Amino acid sequence: MKAVVWHGLGDIRLDDVPEPTIEDRYDAIVRITTSAICGTDLHFVRGTMPGMKEGRILGHEAVGVVTEVGSGVRNLRPGDRVVVPSTVACGTCSYCRAGYYAQCDNANPQGSRAGTVFFGGPEAAGGLDGLQAEYARIPYAHVGLVPLPDTVDDAQAILLSDIYPTAWFGARLAEIGDGDTVAIVGAGPIGQAAVACARLQGAGRIIVVDGVSDRLDLARDQHAETVDFNAEDPVEAVLELTGGIGADRVIDAVGVDAQRPSHGPAADALREQAQQFDHEKDEAAPAQNPDGDTWVPGDAPTLAARWAVRMVAKAGTVGTVGVYPPQVQHYPFGEAFMKNLTLKLGNCNHRRYVPELVSMVATGRLDPTPLITRWTGTQDAIDAYGAFDRRETGWEKVALGVAGDGSVAPGLGETAGTGTATTAGTQGGMAAAGGPSA
Repeated sequence: MKAVVWHGLGDIRLDDVPEPTIEDRYDAIVRITTSAICGTDLHFVRGTMPGMKEGRILGHEAVGVVTEVGSGVRNLRPGDRVVVPSTVACGTCSYCRAGYYAQCDNANPQGSRAGTVFFGGPEAAGGLDGLQAEYARIPYAHVGLVPLPDTVDDAQAILLSDIYPTAWFGARLAEIGDGDTVAIVGAGPIGQAAVACARLQGAGRIIVVDGVSDRLDLARDQHAETVDFNAEDPVEAVLELTGGIGADRVIDAVGVDAQRPSHGPAADALREQAQQFDHEKDEAAPAQNPDGDTWVPGDAPTLAARWAVRMVAKAGTVGTVGVYPPQVQHYPFGEAFMKNLTLKLGNCNHRRYVPELVSMVATGRLDPTPLITRWTGTQDAIDAYGAFDRRETGWEKVALGVAGDGSVAPGLGETAGTGTATTAGTQGGMAAAGGPSA
């Protein structure tokens, strides 16, 4: 089968690899109809998340059709259409049963203290092959796979695999309540999804901070207030917008690959910290293999964290879902301490939120599809990775159509797209670079 495979830093390829097989009684094989590229995938290629094994299939987002189940999978059968949550959990340990699926005691072969397992990641994260392939083996399928109604099409469902659950989790971590003013640092896919999630959880005002113009445009389409960090100091802007108080809640949706402002007052203010950021970059990505302006690690690994702490109000809450791998060891704890902040962070407990989000889309309360700004065939996946990595205009979220047979084509969800929390935009903005299927 065809799959996107990691061979080294700056080196990913579309390879022919063996199809997966059932290895455990709780496994299932899923034929992937739609996958997607996530910012986390870029960490592996840029070098900001080490520990990848050569030959690993990438990807942790997928929608598909079950083709085979192990003897222990009693709730699914071949032909069922499903969304695959990005993290893997057993469903029986104390953590899973308390809803902390990302900290499952049994999923990680390195033991109960090893932490989160997700598809297509490094050995420390379970060493599982990913979902940017024609078929995938799903461990603990009786827990992990979430069935889909035909009223939720592939374009909607693919965003429920990781993007919207993570954004929902980020809003929960930030403790958003009715009427809160929320600042979201980062207008990539997670940050965009966090606008709708924050609104659904009661936010009164939403301010989005980024430096890429088309991402800010998409946030404005959702009626968020926007701050361009290349045009103004984002901390000062948020303070001005909040009467000098700061945001009640902040979501850090950026993580380790944060970029310094290229110009403007924020760039001027950070020049004295250039040496510190250079040190942090070398610490976060000790090995790098850039190709021109592609596969370049972020040049300010803790900048989003610093801005988040500075723009939140005293006694406020910062929820961090942007990825910070273990080698990132700097955080503005002193500033956070002196402001009595609550800091919450970590990997999303996907399986806790995916079923509810599926129901929200099926009933029309939420329609995530306008976040998919590019839909390409699998044969174009490597080029799509490069465009997404370079943050090229229009490459906000990239879906990979793997196979049309068994999928529900974009726009055919019968009732979704009517809710007041719908992400604004039109499917007319979704550019096809190979069509919705390969």
